[in-house]
Amino acid sequence: MRYCVNPACPSPENTDSVEQCVSCGATLLLNGRYRVVKVLGQGGFGATFAARNVSLPGEPVCAIKQLRVGSNNPSAIERARILFEREATTLGKIGNHPQVPSLLDYFEIDGQFYLVQEYIKGLTLKQEVKKNGCFDEFQLRAVLDETLELLKYFQSQGVIHRDIKPANIIRRSIDNRLVFIDFGAVKDEVSHTAILDIEDRTPNTSFAIGTPGFAPPEQMAMHPVYASDIYALGATCLYLLTGKSPRRLGYDPLTGTICWRDRVNVSDNLAYVMDKMLQPILSQRYQSSDLVLADLHYQPPEDEVENVQSDDAPLQDSTQVTSPTRLDDETDKSSLRDNPNTNLASEPLDRTYLTDTRFHTRVSRRSSQLRNTASWNRTNLSGNSRARGSRLTAEELKTDYFKGRRDFANCNLSGADLQRLNLEGVNFNESKLIKTNLRGANLRKADLSQTGMNHAILRDADLSDAFMSYCNLAGADLRGADLTNAYLTYANLSGANLCGADLSHAKVTQEQLAMSKTNWRTTFPDGKRGWG
Repeated sequence: MRYCVNPACPSPENTDSVEQCVSCGATLLLNGRYRVVKVLGQGGFGATFAARNVSLPGEPVCAIKQLRVGSNNPSAIERARILFEREATTLGKIGNHPQVPSLLDYFEIDGQFYLVQEYIKGLTLKQEVKKNGCFDEFQLRAVLDETLELLKYFQSQGVIHRDIKPANIIRRSIDNRLVFIDFGAVKDEVSHTAILDIEDRTPNTSFAIGTPGFAPPEQMAMHPVYASDIYALGATCLYLLTGKSPRRLGYDPLTGTICWRDRVNVSDNLAYVMDKMLQPILSQRYQSSDLVLADLHYQPPEDEVENVQSDDAPLQDSTQVTSPTRLDDETDKSSLRDNPNTNLASEPLDRTYLTDTRFHTRVSRRSSQLRNTASWNRTNLSGNSRARGSRLTAEELKTDYFKGRRDFANCNLSGADLQRLNLEGVNFNESKLIKTNLRGANLRKADLSQTGMNHAILRDADLSDAFMSYCNLAGADLRGADLTNAYLTYANLSGANLCGADLSHAKVTQEQLAMSKTNWRTTFPDGKRGWG
C-alpha cells in the first residue's frame, strides 16, 4: 500500500501500482525517495508515518514526522521554518546517542515540514502496560535507572524533550533498550523566547507544549526547563504503576500534587523520590537527574541507623509509622500554601533528613518491606512463616522457592552451596551471599541490589537481566557468567573475575570494568571482545 501525506486528502490509502494519489492527485513519492506505507500516529503537531527509502538498496524502513504549521500567514510560516531548522539541528546533535533515533534527513514541501528518522521496532511502555499489566517496583526502578541516564545526556546537550510519556518511550526489540521517540517537541535551551504572533503578541500554540497530565505547570505556561522533563518522567512512572493517566488520579486542592499514594504499593524510598519528581512547584522539584539517581539508590550509613534503633527492637505496627511521603495536614500543607516558593529541591538532599525520615529506624524500614512484599513479586506466599532477614539454609531456600516464595530480602546465605539452583526472579535485595557457591545457578531477572556477594562463586551463572545496583561483587568469580542486560550501576567490581563473561548491553561503566579482571573472551557492553 502507498499512503498519501496530504492533510486534506479525503482517502489517503492507495494501491502499490499508482504514483499519484487517486483521491487528491498528490505525488506518492515524498521528496523523490520516500514511499509512505502507513500511519504510525497523529497529534497536534502533525502526523508520523512509516516509509521506505526506495533510493537505497533494500529500501530500508524509516520514520517520517510531518510538522503542520496550521497557518497560511507568511510570517508564521517563516517563523515555523526557523523553529524547524533549529529542531533539526538539535535532533542531529542528540541523535548520536545509541538510545535516540538518528536523524536521517529533513526537508520542506509546500509549506509542510518533514523530519526523517531511524525507525525503531518495538513496543512503547504504554503498549507494554496494556499487554502485560502494570509494572512492579523492580521493573520501575530499572526504567528509572535507564531513562534518568538519558535525561542526563539531554541536559548535557542543552535539550529539553517536552513530551515524555509512556507512548514516547519504546523498548527496542533487538536489544531491549529503552529509546526516546517522537522528538518533534524538543526545545533548544539557547532560546527562552516563545514564538509570538506579530499581530496579537500571543504565543503560537500550534507547536505542542506537552501532554496534559504529564507536562508540569510551568511547561503548560510555555516556560519549560530541564526539571520539566523530570516531572514528566515521574508522571510516566505513575502510569506504569497504575495504568491510568496521572490526571485521572486527581489532585490535592491545597498543594496541587497528584493523589497517587493510596493507589500503589511501593517502598518509602521510591515513594519519596516520586513525590519529589512530581512536585508542581518548580523550586521543590529535583533539578537534575543526578539528584534523582542519588536518592533512588541512597543507603543510610549503618552506624547512623544503629544509633537510632537497635536491630533487636520489636516490630511496630505499620500503622504507627508515619510515612514521610504524606504531608502533615496542619503543618506541611499550610506552609506550602503560605510560602509556595520555599526551595526544597535546588540543593542536594540533607542526608541526615533522609536518615531521620525515610530510614529513621530499622523498624520502619522492615515494616515497609513487609507491607510492600507484593510489589516486588506478586507470587510470594502471604502466609510464609519464615521471616525476612533470617539465616537460611540451602534446603530451606530450595523448599520455599519451590512453594512459590520469591522474596528473600535481607536473608543470610553466606557460604551456602546453591550450585545450579533455579532461582529465576528471586529477590535477594540487601542479603548476604558472601562466599556463597552459585556456580551455574539461574539468577535471571533476580534482584541483587545492595547485596553482599564478596568472593561469591558465580561461574557460568545466568545473571541476564538481573538488577545488581550497589551489589558488592569484590573478588567474586564471574568467569563465563551471562550478564547480558544486567544492571550493574554502582556495583563494586573490584577484583571480580570477568574472564569469559558476557556483558552485552549490560549497564556498567568503563571505570567499574577497569577494577575487574577481563580477558580476550570477555564480551563487553558494546558486543565486542578484547583484553582488559
